[in-house]
Amino acid sequence: MRASTSLKTVTLAASLIAAPLAGAYAAGHHKGALDATDPTDMTGPRVTSLIEQIQGVDQGITDAREANNISASEARQLHMRAAHISQAAQHVAASDHGRIPSAQYHDLLRRLDNVDQRLMNDTGSGFMMGDGSDGGNYPNG
Repeated sequence: MRASTSLKTVTLAASLIAAPLAGAYAAGHHKGALDATDPTDMTGPRVTSLIEQIQGVDQGITDAREANNISASEARQLHMRAAHISQAAQHVAASDHGRIPSAQYHDLLRRLDNVDQRLMNDTGSGFMMGDGSDGGNYPNG
């Protein structure tokens, strides 16, 4: 459930960051840097995409735990890793006017993919390597 708390935190952070900047931008009587930029938008396509993917992985963790495919300890570790990725995304977006630059976005996606792959391996549904000629198939990872 920590990921849902993280998503609430993302929403709260977005409104707390956007409100002062949007208000200053809307004032209109000051000429300068604020007139040249758009107000902060924490719901850009990369942020939205990453949040949705984190939610999907987090739901997969919850589903696997409820089906007893992973232990409570494994679920807790995977939820924490997903929450850390969410927090990192929030930090990057907050430091770059609500955007996630391409390099950081791809790094966060790679990290999330690692969590997803770990979940798949832990549940036994990961990509298997080997053809059985050496005694069996083995999880990739």
